[in-house]
Amino acid sequence: MTGYGLGVSDWKGMKVRVEIKSLNARTSEVRCKLPLSLRDKELEVRQWVLNELHRGKIDINIIYDESENASTSLINKSLFKRYYKELSGLKDELGIREGDLIQSIMRIPAVLSTGENLSDEEEWVCVKSVLHDAVLAIQKYRIDEGRVLSGELQSGVRKISDLLISVTPLESERIVRMKDRLRKLFDEYLSGQLTDQNRFEQELIYYIEKLDISEEKVRLAQHCQYFLDELGLPEPEKGRKLGFIAQEMGREINTMGAKAQDSDIQFLVVAMKDELEKIKEQLANIL
Repeated sequence: MTGYGLGVSDWKGMKVRVEIKSLNARTSEVRCKLPLSLRDKELEVRQWVLNELHRGKIDINIIYDESENASTSLINKSLFKRYYKELSGLKDELGIREGDLIQSIMRIPAVLSTGENLSDEEEWVCVKSVLHDAVLAIQKYRIDEGRVLSGELQSGVRKISDLLISVTPLESERIVRMKDRLRKLFDEYLSGQLTDQNRFEQELIYYIEKLDISEEKVRLAQHCQYFLDELGLPEPEKGRKLGFIAQEMGREINTMGAKAQDSDIQFLVVAMKDELEKIKEQLANIL
């Protein structure tokens, strides 16, 4: 969602600049700083930019840099002439000899332009064109950054998959060590007492099955592949879906760690969690 776009054009001797900045956000938030002449276009600008950029904390800044040769007049000449003609006639008719007509007319609203008039169609067409250029620039920025993020996400998920593969040889050794430990405990606490060997084997199998992590390994492998498949799809908005998949990956990794009861496997589980946290941090910047 992070990005920056700039559009620039000339209009009647003025430099029209549009800057758009976008930051990560769970929801959509658009803020506008527009010239007063465009105040009637604010809702249209907000909606159009949001439709194009979808999500994020978006700041839009439209700036007029007026040059000395700008063709826009600061005085409404036709209105000034009308007031002057009317007031001069009244002055002669009433015999008023004193008074500065120019200063009086300049105080009349709308004679002196303050830049607060609503935009005309030509101005709005120019601003829309510059706004479009700025949006294209920020979209390109996002696409370029997205390619980098995609590579980092793929790398992180593949590291988790490789760590998961490393768990398999440790799991068989873990089962042997677990049986030996249970047998030793059994001999220490129940030595010399009559025991049912079959019942012992049944309890041993039940206990080992409760600590079995085969299902978690299968589901985690499926989630990793699902993540990579979704990442490769040409959909414009996939951040939330990838976030949900990452949550499921986290559940399987946590369950695996809780069941493992083996230091070597726990070491791999911690490494998986570390990679997953990096993935989640990157997902915060994806639409």
